[in-house]
Amino acid sequence: MLIKKNSIDIIGLMSGTSLDGLDIAWCRFEFRSGKWNYTILAANTYPYPPEWQIRLETLASQDALTYVKTHIKFGHYMGIRVKKFMKRYKAEADYISSHGHTIFHQPNKGITSQIGDGAALAATSGLNVICDFRSMDVALKGEGAPLVPIGDKLLFPQYQYCLNIGGIANISYNENRVQKACDVSPANMALDYFARQKGMPYDEDGLLAKKGNIRLKLLKELNSISFYEKNSPKSLGREWFDSIFLPVVLQYNKYPNKDILATLVEHIAYQIGRIMHNKPGGEMLITGGGARNNFLIERISYHIPHIQITIPNDSLVRYKESLIFAFLGCLRLNNQINCLKTVTGAACDQIAGAVYLRKPVHEG
Repeated sequence: MLIKKNSIDIIGLMSGTSLDGLDIAWCRFEFRSGKWNYTILAANTYPYPPEWQIRLETLASQDALTYVKTHIKFGHYMGIRVKKFMKRYKAEADYISSHGHTIFHQPNKGITSQIGDGAALAATSGLNVICDFRSMDVALKGEGAPLVPIGDKLLFPQYQYCLNIGGIANISYNENRVQKACDVSPANMALDYFARQKGMPYDEDGLLAKKGNIRLKLLKELNSISFYEKNSPKSLGREWFDSIFLPVVLQYNKYPNKDILATLVEHIAYQIGRIMHNKPGGEMLITGGGARNNFLIERISYHIPHIQITIPNDSLVRYKESLIFAFLGCLRLNNQINCLKTVTGAACDQIAGAVYLRKPVHEG
């Protein structure tokens, strides 16, 4: 399905583990002089209403029928959101490229599942849909994550390192001309969980954490979790956070909330520092909601003094993942590799993504 146009407009959809909402980005991609160029034409985040937030948060423990119903209903929900978004911004696109929302991610068991039925999304939006980017990689014995490194490599080659701090922090870098990446640690999913204990959706600028004291016993126990001793490729999922990480922190719930947040910030920064300690100097692009947490950035800077940190414009900070999932769809339509074995550990590179055609494809 080779796209022969000079450019293509794709709507990128991203729903992350932090459950802050559905990110929608209208993106344009052009291939000129041997390189890809992008433009984010419009973007917005639509916070989940309480019923959807609860449903997504608890779906992993529901029965199979509830899971299937939610998978389909979420596809329709995203389709409605896309239609409203396109009307508001007068967006024109032929494709949606959707990450969906991850419910199960256990690649060691050959399992990964993102809800948001592509057929329902196509039927409701009226657009063609590319989705389900992780399944093939996991079937090929890969981690199925992270998927953004191909975008880092082709859209942001001027940076030696790309760090995204979303629900989970992940890092991507080029080493000896080989793209590598891994999930680093829980990030906003942990920080937001404990901010909500204080009635806040998140700890703005890390101000509450900055007032706290680092609790060394908790920090040591978190840093001793076995995941951090694994070599890459490695990835994290919500189930791991709920069953492994969170119980460790909850043992220390006698500590003031601000101390727990301060310790979590230090833990995230320390783990990023561990990965970077033997890497050469260079420039690091930081995006995701955590890029706006000034205290977290301050602590990361402390642990990687040899690295120059760059925080881009707000649009890229907030919507880089939506942009890259749109780009994964662009590569899929051009029959180009969009999932790297050097990143995930799969048996081979892939052209990943299932395609649901809602209307004819026009080439030329």
